[in-house]
Amino acid sequence: MQVNAGSSWCDTQGWGPVNENGISLTPCFQNTAVLGAPALVASIAFLVRGASLKRHGHAHGLGPILVYWPQQTATVVAIGALIAHLWTVSAGGLSTSFAFGSLLIAWVLAIHLNRLESLYDIRSSNALFLFGLYSVLATIVTLYSLHHNDEIHDDSLRYLHAYFYAILAVFVLEALPRGWTRVQRQSDANQHDKANLFSRLTFHYMQSIINLGYKQPLTIEDIKILPKESETQHGYDQLNTQWEAHKKDVQAYNIKADADHQKPLSLIRVIGKTFLGSFGTMISLRLSASILQFLLPVLIQQIMAYIESDKSEDELPKARGVILAVCMLAVNLTVSFLTNQSFKQEVELGLEIRNALVSMIYRKALILSPGSRKSSSTGAITNHMSNDAEKWTKEIAWIIGWIDVPLEILIAVAMLYQIIGWSVFCGLFVIVLITPTQTWVGEFFDKTRDAKAEAMDSRVLLMTEVLSNIKTIKLYGYESGFKAKVEAFRNKEIALLRKSGVVMSFLSIVFTCLPLFIAFVSFAVFATVGGPNFTPGVMNAQVVFVSLSLFGLLNRPIGSMSRVTESTVSLRVSTRRIQKFLLKEELDSSAILRDPLLSKDTKVPVIQIQDATFAWTSEDPSVAAKDDSDDDEEEVNETTSLLAADRAEPSVPTLVDINVLIARGQLTAIVGRVGQGKSSILSAIIGDMYKRQGSVKVYGSIAYVSQQAWICNATVRDNIVFGKPFNQERYERVLFASGLLPDLEILAAGDMTEIGERGINLSGGQKQRVSLARAAYQDADVYLMDDPLSAVDAHVDQHLWENLIGPKGLLKDKTRLLVTHGIHHLEHVDHILVIKDGKITEAGHYKHLMAAKNAFYQLIKDFSVSHRKKENGGTAADAAAGTSSSAASSDEDETGTVVAAQENTEKGDGGDDADGELVKDEEAHSGIVGWDTFRVYCEAMSWDMFVVTLVMFVIWEAFQLSTPLWLEHWMSVIDTTQHSVTYFLVIYAVMVLAYIVVDVWLTYVCNVIACVRASVILHENVLARVLRLPMAFFDVTPQGRILNRFSSDIGDIDEMVPESFIALLTCISNFIGTLMILTFATPAFVFVLPFMGLIYMTTQKYYIRTSSNLRRLDSVTKSPLYQHFSESLNGLSSIRAMNIKERFTVENAVRTNNSATALYASMMINRWLNVRLEALTSLAILCASLLAVLNKDSITPSMAGLALSSTTSLAYNVIWTLRSYCDLCSDLIAVERVHEYSNKRTEAPASTGVRLPENWPQHGRIVFKNYSTRYREGLDLVLKDVSFEVQPSEKIGIVGRTGAGKSSLTLALFRIVEAADSYWARASAQESEGAAVEEFDLSSTLGDGGAIEIDGVDISTLGLKDLRQHLSIIPQDPTLFAGTVRENLDPLNELSDAELWQALDRAHLKPHIASLNGGLSFEVSQNGENFSVGQRSLICLARALLRKTKILVLDEATAAVDVETDELIQKTIRAEFKDRTILTIAHRIKTVMDSDKILVLEKGRVEEFESPKKLMKSKGLFFSLARQAGEA
Repeated sequence: MQVNAGSSWCDTQGWGPVNENGISLTPCFQNTAVLGAPALVASIAFLVRGASLKRHGHAHGLGPILVYWPQQTATVVAIGALIAHLWTVSAGGLSTSFAFGSLLIAWVLAIHLNRLESLYDIRSSNALFLFGLYSVLATIVTLYSLHHNDEIHDDSLRYLHAYFYAILAVFVLEALPRGWTRVQRQSDANQHDKANLFSRLTFHYMQSIINLGYKQPLTIEDIKILPKESETQHGYDQLNTQWEAHKKDVQAYNIKADADHQKPLSLIRVIGKTFLGSFGTMISLRLSASILQFLLPVLIQQIMAYIESDKSEDELPKARGVILAVCMLAVNLTVSFLTNQSFKQEVELGLEIRNALVSMIYRKALILSPGSRKSSSTGAITNHMSNDAEKWTKEIAWIIGWIDVPLEILIAVAMLYQIIGWSVFCGLFVIVLITPTQTWVGEFFDKTRDAKAEAMDSRVLLMTEVLSNIKTIKLYGYESGFKAKVEAFRNKEIALLRKSGVVMSFLSIVFTCLPLFIAFVSFAVFATVGGPNFTPGVMNAQVVFVSLSLFGLLNRPIGSMSRVTESTVSLRVSTRRIQKFLLKEELDSSAILRDPLLSKDTKVPVIQIQDATFAWTSEDPSVAAKDDSDDDEEEVNETTSLLAADRAEPSVPTLVDINVLIARGQLTAIVGRVGQGKSSILSAIIGDMYKRQGSVKVYGSIAYVSQQAWICNATVRDNIVFGKPFNQERYERVLFASGLLPDLEILAAGDMTEIGERGINLSGGQKQRVSLARAAYQDADVYLMDDPLSAVDAHVDQHLWENLIGPKGLLKDKTRLLVTHGIHHLEHVDHILVIKDGKITEAGHYKHLMAAKNAFYQLIKDFSVSHRKKENGGTAADAAAGTSSSAASSDEDETGTVVAAQENTEKGDGGDDADGELVKDEEAHSGIVGWDTFRVYCEAMSWDMFVVTLVMFVIWEAFQLSTPLWLEHWMSVIDTTQHSVTYFLVIYAVMVLAYIVVDVWLTYVCNVIACVRASVILHENVLARVLRLPMAFFDVTPQGRILNRFSSDIGDIDEMVPESFIALLTCISNFIGTLMILTFATPAFVFVLPFMGLIYMTTQKYYIRTSSNLRRLDSVTKSPLYQHFSESLNGLSSIRAMNIKERFTVENAVRTNNSATALYASMMINRWLNVRLEALTSLAILCASLLAVLNKDSITPSMAGLALSSTTSLAYNVIWTLRSYCDLCSDLIAVERVHEYSNKRTEAPASTGVRLPENWPQHGRIVFKNYSTRYREGLDLVLKDVSFEVQPSEKIGIVGRTGAGKSSLTLALFRIVEAADSYWARASAQESEGAAVEEFDLSSTLGDGGAIEIDGVDISTLGLKDLRQHLSIIPQDPTLFAGTVRENLDPLNELSDAELWQALDRAHLKPHIASLNGGLSFEVSQNGENFSVGQRSLICLARALLRKTKILVLDEATAAVDVETDELIQKTIRAEFKDRTILTIAHRIKTVMDSDKILVLEKGRVEEFESPKKLMKSKGLFFSLARQAGEA
């Protein structure tokens, strides 16, 4: 080693840092600051990382990667070269020994760390990558400086060159992607987790997805790149732990504190604390980028100083200029990498928080108390997930603005102060003046967003109800009424949008125009009194254009101020709404004691209820007040019989003094009239009610069968097995016992047939039997069954009793609690509970209750067929042969949609449904959103407004360009002009003022007029079209998919599309303006433009196709998440009863992760684009800088300043032009999806112009002529050549076996289905998209589907409104809507209160409604859940009584009521409708025995049509059905 012992730290050149030649660093500075100190920091980092791997790492066991040994070899070579160089170096002082000694230590430690990384990690080391990159760059700088050091000879640098090539090899090997290696191929980690730091910095790991997306549509399986930290379970574990701890801490504090010093809960604070580390990383990256970008004005100042210098053209000045230009490139690239990594961190953190919140919302929804469920509708809870939680992914990037916006303003002002002195504070004073505006803006947008969220919640809730009950709405012809209701809520949203737009127009003065105004004020003050002692300041090119570049950098922070405020307010409001939901009252888990195991003592009762009182409302009024304050409607779920009378007053319990002991293996029946509390007992046992007193204990596992069957959108097998291990033998026994084998034989794909959402392609009986099969397969200890037999035929009822439920059935050894309206099985049960007014009035065995001769005895005596037969001497065999006068509805499709039995033609026929799939996956269009979609949006806003907007943008940009050009002119003539400063300032002021006026007007036109009009038109179109789509569409389309159009898609059209549309036009204008200035200032730059344009266009074309695919995939993956959410809430009681919350929570997490993955991929592809375009733009800036530097003799300083100051915004304009274009294309997917539904074929028009006779139909004669129909094109006929005639005022009973076509007949009468192959059937087929039905030629020849005539008028010639308003129906599924009782009886508001009360009196409901709080104004919960099913049927009867039409259809209308109520309804019908034609689908054979004629259907054909007496004598099909029902 040749360094002298007495050497000082630095050599003769001193510290420096710049050498005397001005273009290199001194050896002392580079040894200490460039090489030595960073190497020491790296050594410490290596030690920390190594210790962390040893302590926390897990060896992957896959062996070393292929590049491990070459990398270690290259590192050894680098160490050898360092030692050799250190031994031979003779200059630099002690700093040289420090530098290369530190490097030596670092590289030795690197060998050890590399070994540990290869053992514990499958990807390259971040620490080694960063050290390798820095070492390469530092060595380049060192070699450059040493080469320009006159005291150092090149021969002494040979070992340093060897060191450089060795570390370059190490770095290349470290940065090399390793997807091709055996270790990564065998690992199950996703692409992101395998990517090394270089790949993550450049987003190269997205390349394979982009390549694939360019060639074909992407699926969720193609983009598994979500980081583990962003997965749902990871985020939930962290956030929920902190939230629970926070609640406990606050509760403990508030107990000790007095009333005036209570601490509020804060979810947003908990989120900040939980993810503090991630927030810190994100902020550090953002601030680093913010600070570094201010080096650009410094470099511009240095370049302008270089251009203005009087030095001769020798090598040094040129090298200095080139170095400055290269420094601009380096700064731009570094800022780009830091900014994009900051955005990546923001996206990952936003998704982590969003996923955690979604999981918390879902889990909370599963444990809501009855009171909380009342105030939390399915739509509102889904909105918390789809909108409120989603805000964290959209707004998190903006809330950091509270830190980096003030910092950037502060730095810019400080630098401006160095240039124009105190004049900058005059400009700054403008910012101070507008600060109070921020507070007002925050308050305004806070209130506006709250109001808009509330209006949107209400609209989405109403749309949920409309879509859930679309068949009922069509049958009653209520489309126009509900359309008006939806539009009323929509108008509130639009008014708020306009209000926000007006405010934003004037706020553009504050935020958009502020930088320009600040620059004007600052220059005006500086030019007049800004110099020393208030003399005019010296204006020159360097002062003006360096200041302009700084003012340009002020554009982003000042322009972001409003968005930062908006986003913060939005995030706060949304998080507050989620917090409010998370704090809702939960179920009391201790109220019901559940022992999952049966007692060893078989004599211990399985269900023990002692002195218990239950209610649907809490005794604590504060709970009710808190929950009711949400103004949300009650959710739709499977819970039944929630009595209005019980819930009208919080103090009135539903069940009182309940004492029940159910022995193991006992079959117990619960009977009673409608609304007495039968179903509530089951709800109490599973914990769905408030227990006010007493005790409840249940031993063993529970299976629950709800009255309204809960079916999931899955295959038949999945619905039955329901997460349990598949056992073929048990599965087949369950199928037989539940009577599903005949159904599976005729389903297209057997038990692998997909069941639609809400079981839409199954009949009521089939749904109930699937529900029973699911319960049976669970092999539970206790079975709670809520009237499952009311939805099946008589013969099916008997089969289920004998083979499943009864004493000899599959469940004979299980404990069974059966709620029933039927009385025919009661003598075969072990125990009977009679419920009246919420109390158990009688209990015991059938014989004991009959012997007591109380109310139960009277009920059996009056209504039991078998009892009367015994009294009249009938045989036991006769009684056993019948199943019941109360066997309820046929298995015919009660929803009026697709009967599964008719769903296929023959297996393997190649039809659409041959694979059993009903609900197809939502189609995600591939490729770029086309011009057609953009044209749709422009047409919605009107072409006139679009042209006006374009013209205004041209004018706006012209005024914006005029200011820098005027300043350049001023600076170029400042030494020769005879005009005063005032002359230039006045013209400058006029230009600024004109720009401000145009900007305000432009913002107003875009936001308030054009884009709002587009939102209105697009929503009106899709709403009108969806309400008029045929039922076949709703059969195969999940509700969540349709609802998505009205929630997130309409939300995007309201907010995202206008934002990206205006942003695109703004960015295009700015980009073109910047290019014009650069070309004007440096004409040679025009030769760079073709190459830039070619690369930009190629990148854009390559990127945007994948981007559009990913955005569509993002939308598509949300629908299953929403659907599962809604499905879970609808089946809440079953999920709780069967204790399967964990399985559903896992499924929710899987769907949430899929949605997050699609969104993450969509965001990361933007980063991929940004890195590449910013690198390309940085090269363009390098070209512009070099052109200015190398042509300093031919370019004026003012022109160079104009060009260089423009370069600072070039990267921003380039990136945001393309990004805005891509964002608009992506956001227009919402327009595309909405327009897709706006363009589907509708059912027949509401009116055809056919003039009907006055008071038609006057008589009520109905004639079917060779009528045939099918539910959808391509399916089998469900009615075949049906011909019969109904005379005026005849009462016709319609009977038949499962799938005979009974309900299909009524649907045909209302034209829910059209005649097969008829004009309307073809015209409304969804397979043919495009024209609306109204556009078809009405003269086209009809098919052979036959016709239906009413009073001589062919109903196919009528409009649907004209037809349906002249018919009445009481549907099988009694539907009520959220709103008042009055609105349910008279949705179109056409009748007086007196008429409504009269109808309620006739329907035997007047006393009950009168007892409710508000009477006719009593609020009906969503889906009528605060009325029992029987009470809903009576309201539907009252609705029919009000509709004074000549034809009435009763479609299983009394299936869900007890026999006494049924008798009342039948009496009412006979009395009130005696002069009307009545078609009654038989739910109880007894009901139609007094009909004038009976229509017997079999396999879609008319089998018999004659009076009951004649049919009984003929002993045909009707006789056999009557015999089964005990009526023969």
